[in-house]
Amino acid sequence: MATHRTKMLIIGSGPAGYSAAIYGARAMLEPVMVQGLQPGGQLTITTDVENYPGFADVIQGPWLMEQMRAQAEHVGTKMHWDTIVEIDLKSGPPFRAVGDSGDEYIGDCVVIATGASAKWLGVPGEQELGGKGVSACATCDGFFYRGKKVAVIGGGNTAVEEALYLTNHSDDVTLIHRRDELRSEKILQERLFASDKITPMWNKTVERFEAGENGALHHLVLRDTQTGEESTLEVDGAFVAIGHAPATELFTGQLPMDESGYLLVEPGTPKTEIPGVFACGDVMDHTYRQAVTAAGTGCMAALDAERFLATLDYAKDMPAVEAAE
Repeated sequence: MATHRTKMLIIGSGPAGYSAAIYGARAMLEPVMVQGLQPGGQLTITTDVENYPGFADVIQGPWLMEQMRAQAEHVGTKMHWDTIVEIDLKSGPPFRAVGDSGDEYIGDCVVIATGASAKWLGVPGEQELGGKGVSACATCDGFFYRGKKVAVIGGGNTAVEEALYLTNHSDDVTLIHRRDELRSEKILQERLFASDKITPMWNKTVERFEAGENGALHHLVLRDTQTGEESTLEVDGAFVAIGHAPATELFTGQLPMDESGYLLVEPGTPKTEIPGVFACGDVMDHTYRQAVTAAGTGCMAALDAERFLATLDYAKDMPAVEAAE
C-alpha cells in the first residue's frame, strides 16, 4: 500500500477525464488519474466514430481513447490502474480517497469523471451484436443507417427523442414499447405521433436480437406482453433507449444528485456544491452525452480547478504576508 499526493486527483477516465488531465498537467498541477474499471469509458466499446472533430475518416473508439491517454501521459499525468472504493469529500481539502488496491490518494482538488453507462435489456444477442446493428446512441450511430429500417426500444423521453432524431436518416422507424402508452413528455409524444416516419408498436418486448448470414443484426424476436405471442421484426439497426446509469454510487450522501443519480453542478460550470470538487462528462450531463461535450467539460473542470488551487495558495501565503507587515 502506498500514498499518492497530488494537487489534482482525477477519478475516472474517458474523454472528460483525459481532457482534464491534459489541461491540468499543462498547468503544472501534476495530476494523478485513477482510471477505474473501464479505462477510456464507453468509447472503448464503440467501434466507428465519425463525429469527433479533427478526423476526416472514420476512427475507432478504442484508438481515440488510447491517443487521449498517451497525450495525457506525455504532458505529465500519472496513471493508476485502480478503482476508488472510498472517498471523503466533506473533510477536505485536501481530499482523501482509497483505492481497491489499498493505496491512498490525496488531492488538493478532485475532478470526478466516472461517466455513465447505457442501460441494456440483458437479452440474448444484445451484447454480441453491439456495433453490428445494436446501439444505445442514435446521435452517435444513426448516420450509419441512412435510408435503412431501424427500431428504437423504450417509452420515455430518451426513446422518443432517439426515434425523432433517427427520422433525419430513415423514413422507416419503429418505436417498440412494452406498454400501450408512452412515459415521455406530452410535447415529445405530439411530435412523434405527428411524424409519418415513425410507427409505434405497443405491448411488445424484445426477447432477443438475431443476426443474419453476414453476422450483423437481421431481425428482432418480439413477445406480446398481453398474449405472449412471439413475432419477428426485420431491421437493419436497433437502438436500446431505456436510459443511462451514472456512476455516482461512490458519492451518495456527499454530493447532491438529481432523481436519476446525475451529479448536480452550478449551471454552466463543473463546480459541485463542495469547493474544490468538480464533475465533468456524462456523470453530470444527462442531456448531450457526447465525447466532444465530455471533453469540453473536462477542460472546464481543469481550468476551474487551477483557479481554485491558485486561491488556496494565495490564502496560505496571506498569514506570512500579514506577519511581515
